[in-house]
Amino acid sequence: MTDTLEFELEGEYVELNQLLKLAGLCDSGGAGKQLVAAGLVRVDGEVEWRKTCKIREGQRVELDCTTIHVVAAPVD
Repeated sequence: MTDTLEFELEGEYVELNQLLKLAGLCDSGGAGKQLVAAGLVRVDGEVEWRKTCKIREGQRVELDCTTIHVVAAPVD
């Protein structure tokens, strides 16, 4: 079973390790870096090794059985 989260992007991008933290998949940006370094994180279906790569609107990040869809924040 896969959980799907929607992350509203504030700005142009979010760093991968910070996204994992902000989405609640780890406790800190450092823990996010460890997950990436272990090869456990996929971006758009490919293993991502860059801990602080820029994740932009429309991208999909996967960790274990959780998928994060990055979407633009609504404009007020």
